[in-house]
Amino acid sequence: MSTANPTSARHLDAYQAAIALVAESGPLVPRLARFDGSLASQLKCAAPSVPLNICEAMRRTGRDRAHLLTVAMGSAAEVQAVLDVGLALNLVEPQQARRVDALADRVCAMLYRLRQRAA
Repeated sequence: MSTANPTSARHLDAYQAAIALVAESGPLVPRLARFDGSLASQLKCAAPSVPLNICEAMRRTGRDRAHLLTVAMGSAAEVQAVLDVGLALNLVEPQQARRVDALADRVCAMLYRLRQRAA
């Protein structure tokens, strides 16, 4: 896996944090699925969408890049919303939610800075 390409997302801290977000949120999917399949499906789609959009953004320039980074931020926010709903329904353990929420916040902050540079 080469990371020498400057248009590759793999070298970005935001990408690495987004991958960690996927890894941390993944174990919540089966737990949510037992009680609410649609909520589990939302998490299953939203979390991987973050690094996927970061990768796509790094192959674009200008407004296209900024737009895709905004989409990635929206997906990270969606992960947080799923956590909030899961907590409200007592489907998610607070400790797990805090870890995933902190990662999503970190990803959003990094994406915000990247988006500012892209615009």
